[in-house]
Amino acid sequence: MRTILITSLLVLAAACAGSKPQEGPNADSGSIIGDVGEPRARARNHTDLGAAYYQRGNLGVALEELRIATAADPSYAPAHSLLGLVHMELREESLAGQSFERALSLAPTDGDINHNYGLFLCQTKREPDSIKYFMQAIKNPLYATPSRSYSAAGVCTLRTGKPKEAEQYFERALRLQADEPAALLNLGQIRYKQGKMDEARRLVARYNKLDEPSAESLWLALRIERKSGERVAEQGYANQLRRRFPGSPEYQALQRGNFD
Repeated sequence: MRTILITSLLVLAAACAGSKPQEGPNADSGSIIGDVGEPRARARNHTDLGAAYYQRGNLGVALEELRIATAADPSYAPAHSLLGLVHMELREESLAGQSFERALSLAPTDGDINHNYGLFLCQTKREPDSIKYFMQAIKNPLYATPSRSYSAAGVCTLRTGKPKEAEQYFERALRLQADEPAALLNLGQIRYKQGKMDEARRLVARYNKLDEPSAESLWLALRIERKSGERVAEQGYANQLRRRFPGSPEYQALQRGNFD
């Protein structure tokens, strides 16, 4: 279960790097209405480049692009927020915290920035504090992906050992976006533990159809079929796990016969 939670946080962090910064007269990004001169344009362009490199895992180049962005326009909040994500990935917690706090000081109601800071707090074992930032993100009517923040709130709540509260967050996420990956996988895990195998199977099957299955999702699907007595389906998932992820902790657990 811990592996699924960590993977979910990484997915949620990667997703927010690709979010388009809010534009227009209502965007709370630290800019003056109509101020789209050369410094702001340069900052935006280098932030977009930084986001692209971040998503590819090229953190060094992303870091350089974001330093250029923040130097070009120190008041461009999305650049500081993404810089915080890069520092977080590099395990530079102090620098990450400074970047997020700077972004929030410039744009305190921005949905993406509140979401990113919530992820940072959760990743640094301040899970209860993270929830208010996810909820602040959701309050912003211009925020495009509230399902993502509900899902993140569920992941962080699970880490505190509160599955019933987490379940509610995941259900809200899926009502808004039926294909929210972290919600599908983690709610599937909860349903499995509750003994609700049909629903758990449906959730993990939907997750596996979104993209390539992960070691975590194959392992959950395998255990669901094992509990259900479906040996042929169980063996099929075991074969996939061995073929796709032979070095994974999940495959090692399978070899040991450690199913729960």
